[in-house]
Amino acid sequence: MHKEEQDYHYNLNRRHFLSKVSLGLGGLGLASLLNPTSLLAGKRPGPEDFRHIAPKAKRVIYLFQSGGPSQLDLFDYKPKLREMMGQELPESVRNGQRLTGMTSGQSSFPLAGSVFDFKQYGDSRAWVSDIMPYTSKVVDELCFIKSVHTEAINHDPAITFFQTGSQQPGRPSMGSWLSYGLGSDNDNLPAFSVLLSRGSGRPQGQPLYSRLWGNGFLNSVHQGVQFRSGKDPVLYLKDPKGMSKMDRRNMLDHLSQLNSIHSQEFGDPEINARVAQYELAYRMQTSVPETMDISSEPDHIYRMYGADVAQPGTFAANCLLARRLAERDVRFIQLYHMGWDQHDNLPGAIQKQAKDVDQASAALIMDLKQRGMLDDTLVIWGGEFGRTNYSQGALTKNNYGRDHHPRSFTIWMAGGGVKPGISYGETDDFGYNIAKDPVHVHDFQATMLHLLGIDHEKLTYKYQGRRFRLTDVSGNVIHDLLA
Repeated sequence: MHKEEQDYHYNLNRRHFLSKVSLGLGGLGLASLLNPTSLLAGKRPGPEDFRHIAPKAKRVIYLFQSGGPSQLDLFDYKPKLREMMGQELPESVRNGQRLTGMTSGQSSFPLAGSVFDFKQYGDSRAWVSDIMPYTSKVVDELCFIKSVHTEAINHDPAITFFQTGSQQPGRPSMGSWLSYGLGSDNDNLPAFSVLLSRGSGRPQGQPLYSRLWGNGFLNSVHQGVQFRSGKDPVLYLKDPKGMSKMDRRNMLDHLSQLNSIHSQEFGDPEINARVAQYELAYRMQTSVPETMDISSEPDHIYRMYGADVAQPGTFAANCLLARRLAERDVRFIQLYHMGWDQHDNLPGAIQKQAKDVDQASAALIMDLKQRGMLDDTLVIWGGEFGRTNYSQGALTKNNYGRDHHPRSFTIWMAGGGVKPGISYGETDDFGYNIAKDPVHVHDFQATMLHLLGIDHEKLTYKYQGRRFRLTDVSGNVIHDLLA
């Protein structure tokens, strides 16, 4: 019997059982406490089916820096670029590699060394720019990967590639894969939560699309739920004016009966997903306001995250909310911070952008550590690609821009079973090509899944006759990154 037939008969049998014992939606709520993954998620394989090794991490907080942070002005120190400031990028270094349409027409590619000073910090002696002073204090907790590379050279396909494993839209995001593969440890909050903030370095920077946290061809219960600033953190969660809690409960119970009839007739797992979402929304009416209310946080926590933490919707506020979601066992917490796209006026703009995130990123690491949560929480910081070592547009002594650079860039990880206090991989003296230990996007994804106890080649889903996975048809776990 094919998997599709098995799922069809499985869903029919399940609905038949539920209808025979007269379970309304309230009964489904009880069933979700007993076995939420099998009864409500519409996903037959349980989480245990996808854990192939002992996990180091229980959850992920991904601080995605949308737009492409300049590794050359933050973490990848290249004094040679200062020495050769204004000189032409040697063709032997570029070697005909692809450029974007924004600089391919330039007649000159003048090298641009960073205007910012770098120093080494901590026992690990990691190089950090002076525009990241708080990050410099936690380098011994961080694992810098300086040799990440990707194929995508423009924002949308590059971000889509990092989040879904494909440059083409339509695949499930990594948070959805984890919801599918591991389920949820909290029945009152979504397994996959999303928070957005807009940077001051380029306030009108590249937009983001909800499909980046979409479920693709997976069951819709696995899509990311966006938490917003303001009085309605999750849209359409509140009851309409004049509807009581009992009215809502009765309405959902009657909807459950209708959905049960449809499910028995059609065997469509999306009907079960709809029931699961109704129930989760009902429970979230209580859990979300409590989670989003940071008024009970002590003053020293506010000071740790910085002044911006009191302003909803900022990166700092979202970092604190990420910690609160992690405390409540949300599986995958995705923060997107927009504005890292400095094609011109980089020195001025990137200082503002770094100030947005530096203190809060470091605070999140320290906060998790002091609560004993860093060991089983994997924190990731980085964007979709890096920036060029040559100037886009005019170069002056104190000003330059940088174009997109997919050939080599830096991300960092912390906690969750990665080696702390190391820098892995190297770029050449020009910061253009990888000189040692390359890490492809699929390698990064495979390593992340490994830390969560998943063999990336076995977390698959059959769709349109093919078995898909986050890492597509490639990817290797980078064991040198593991503690």
